[in-house]
Amino acid sequence: MLPMKAQLLSTQVKPDTGKPVIGVFAPCDPRIDPDSRVRSQNIVRKVADRLAGKVVPADGEAVTVVYSDILVDAELQADQVARQFKEAGVNILVCAPDTWSFPQLTTISLLSHFPKDTPINFTTGNSGPRPGVVYTHATAGAIAQYGGLVHINVGQWPDEGQEPEMSESTATSLIDWCYAAVTYQGLKGRRIVVFGHDSMGMETALPHVLETRTQFGLEITRLDMKLLADMLQKKAYDPHELEALRGWLASLAGDRIELRDQQKDSDLLNQSLALYLIVRNLLKELDAVGGGFMSQLEWGSDQRGIPLPVADIMESLFNSTFDHQGEKPVIPFATEADVQALLTQLFMTLLSGGNPPLFMDFRKVWEPEDIKGLAQKNQVSWQGDEPWLQKGFVDGVNSGSASFNWAAMPGSRVEDIMKGISFPKAVDYFFYLGNSVHFISPGGIQGIAARLAYSALSGMFSMLWDEVQTLALPDALAQAVCQTANPTWPHTFVVPKYASMLEYKQYAPANHFHMTWHLKPSRLQYWMDFTNVLSLTPWQARPNFIEGTDRPLPLLYLLNGGETATKKLKRGK
Repeated sequence: MLPMKAQLLSTQVKPDTGKPVIGVFAPCDPRIDPDSRVRSQNIVRKVADRLAGKVVPADGEAVTVVYSDILVDAELQADQVARQFKEAGVNILVCAPDTWSFPQLTTISLLSHFPKDTPINFTTGNSGPRPGVVYTHATAGAIAQYGGLVHINVGQWPDEGQEPEMSESTATSLIDWCYAAVTYQGLKGRRIVVFGHDSMGMETALPHVLETRTQFGLEITRLDMKLLADMLQKKAYDPHELEALRGWLASLAGDRIELRDQQKDSDLLNQSLALYLIVRNLLKELDAVGGGFMSQLEWGSDQRGIPLPVADIMESLFNSTFDHQGEKPVIPFATEADVQALLTQLFMTLLSGGNPPLFMDFRKVWEPEDIKGLAQKNQVSWQGDEPWLQKGFVDGVNSGSASFNWAAMPGSRVEDIMKGISFPKAVDYFFYLGNSVHFISPGGIQGIAARLAYSALSGMFSMLWDEVQTLALPDALAQAVCQTANPTWPHTFVVPKYASMLEYKQYAPANHFHMTWHLKPSRLQYWMDFTNVLSLTPWQARPNFIEGTDRPLPLLYLLNGGETATKKLKRGK
């Protein structure tokens, strides 16, 4: 017998290897009538078809959905379906039972083939004749008792008929769960790139490398800003593309680009734009999903060195859904090398399906009496029922990372977005270094504002969050508010839904916070379940559970003393 040799793998790797893949299956009672078995197979197909094309991550490519029409009657079929799924790269499981069956012989046996953190969802009709809902409760209960996380979606589809269609609310709940599962699985093995060291000594911004790797599966690549300084000096970019980028910006902004000293300021602007091209190429080379740039102090504010141009335009471009080449995916990017900001933006962008994030200072909290005083000072009258007088607002303002998209309402055309943006000379610490980005966000944009935080005591990450809405002020009052902070930076006036202004002022975990529009609380909650992130909503006005908004609490949490207690127990495993 000839000695065996190891097999050399091909250097060609399928581009979708390791990406999230959703697998849909169903158990079935082997004693059941043939028509009910066909109905079960049809439900599996229909659930899979309902998901196909509906879960679209930030890159715009819909997640692959597969299904098996082998009904999992017992261990043999559980092994068959599991092997089918593993061959197809499935790493997210959706079980759609329509009949009673035997939990350990079916889904529990199938789960033994997958890592214990594989997301699994049970979506079932609330049926009586062949009770898939009974199977769901039996199986989910068993999994919860041995410490497994499972989400159930007891929805609606007709009790009778061979081609039952699930209700819209059932499908919506499942799709929201899938976005969270795809975000969780899709980031494993990916990386973010941060240029510079810990930003300005802000320890809320630290790159917790080991903890981030362990909890989220993300790598943090750290590069020195000297590399960028060298590449700028070497002109390590395509000069023709730089010319195209400059021409594109000029065509949209015109004289709203402030150039006091025509030659000097024009050269600084070109360097700022070149920085975008350089960093974009580095992120692509490293296959990164996000980035951050320290800037202060060494880059442009330390007079002992050679000041280099501000990166505001670069950061805004990364966080926007377009640039000079047209539509593009958002690449979440954080100013000041704020890694917790970057992670917050990254997670929320992916959970929302690619919506642009907004990076803001948690600047002045304007309570009603404060804003009345400013209005009176600036001769702005009011009736008393104006939205800006009801609760107050936070002036969200920062020099960098402000996505251009936030200058207009969601869905606006690029031309309309850019009409509201100007590029004044940077002021304060950065007055000699180039151009800022300035706009005031419109009112009425709804979403979630949040901030990730880490605690060395527990070794856990937390997410402080609330539903929020942007607010429009009278023009004169808006300008007055901007003048109290920095008039050359972007401003977004944010009103929390449940937090009182006193609570909002006291409980901010850092000096930065971040907003993503059209992000549902349920998606964020599902994701926090998968990642074991603590959910912080310490607002007295917010109920513990809001039906139709929140995801139902997993049974695992109820059995172990609540969500926070369970997550701490899981952390100890």
